Amino acid sequence: MRLWRDASFRPLLMQGAVVLIIVMLAIWVISNTMHNLEHRGISTGFDFLSQEAGFGIIQSLVEYDESHSYGRTFVVGILNTLLVSGLGIFFATILGFLVGIARLSSNWLLARLASVFIETFRNIPLLLQILFWYFSVLAALPHPRQSYALWDSIFLNLRGLFLPKPIIEQGLLPVMVSVLVAIGLTLLFRLKNRMRRLDTGKPIPGASLWMTALLLGIPAVVWGLSGATLTLDTPALKGFNFRGGIAIIPELGALLLALTIYTAAFIAEVVRSGIESVQKGQKEAAASLGLKPGKVLSLVVIPQAMRVIIPPLTNQYLNLAKNSSLATAIGYPDLVSVFAGTTLNQTGQAVEVIAMTMAVYLTISLTVSLLMNTYNKRMALIER
Repeated sequence: MRLWRDASFRPLLMQGAVVLIIVMLAIWVISNTMHNLEHRGISTGFDFLSQEAGFGIIQSLVEYDESHSYGRTFVVGILNTLLVSGLGIFFATILGFLVGIARLSSNWLLARLASVFIETFRNIPLLLQILFWYFSVLAALPHPRQSYALWDSIFLNLRGLFLPKPIIEQGLLPVMVSVLVAIGLTLLFRLKNRMRRLDTGKPIPGASLWMTALLLGIPAVVWGLSGATLTLDTPALKGFNFRGGIAIIPELGALLLALTIYTAAFIAEVVRSGIESVQKGQKEAAASLGLKPGKVLSLVVIPQAMRVIIPPLTNQYLNLAKNSSLATAIGYPDLVSVFAGTTLNQTGQAVEVIAMTMAVYLTISLTVSLLMNTYNKRMALIER
């Protein structure tokens, strides 16, 4: 009774009891599942991952054909999911910030157009938007022989968007290393410039020119010294479709358009609320110093608004990554389509396949949360 009345011991006892109940429940669920699978003659384990898949995938970022294993389809699905999620986050962020800033514009027409964009696209279900772009817009494009052409090297038709593919025939390694070195030096110079501005209030003279020279000059010099040659693999019509170059399939285009526009509508509202959270006096004080509206926005308003924007922005990134699973509706070969769909149907390993798929999405979400929380801590105010 004395231990039960102990204010420090009682919470530990209750938490231990809850953990014990959860563990026992998990053991019961696993045991019951294994018993039912065994009773129905369904084998368990991950040996199926080494079996030949026997089906093709219309888009793969790594080498793949019907002779590869189910494990390879798992990798292909992950890469395709990461591709559309990464591109979606990038484009949705840019479009969302532009629309959010436009909604607060003093230009009446621009502000109204931004409001219409937000209220329209965030109130239409994402699945309907995906189907609209795929069946109503991209499906209406002409056949390959009547493609829309630009400079006789870029072609758009109902089979997709075909772009020239750059090929570095020699000297590739030194050029790639020089690009990485240039990016690293540019980031270091930017950090040094920021520290000097915080200490003295003045940036390094010509900082933008120096960073541009580092970013472009180093690769250019290495390119010239290494003798690297660049050729373009231009797509050409052969038979009923284009061959060569880079092909962006319509499934990817429709999914990316829908995810970008839908998520950008929510990001725009997040940006608007963040900007409006900054006190009006901050803007007036910056304007009184002679700063132009663009400088006031980029140097005073946005840095302070980011402390309000980042947490809900993280939620939108997580939603976009998870919403990419709707790709199966139009046949885009993401993880859900090729692994939790085709692979599961062919192997019957439902528990293993679904568990692996859930683990991938959980890992993606936790990684995005970790990166955004790290950035949020960096942007937070430090009390002195």
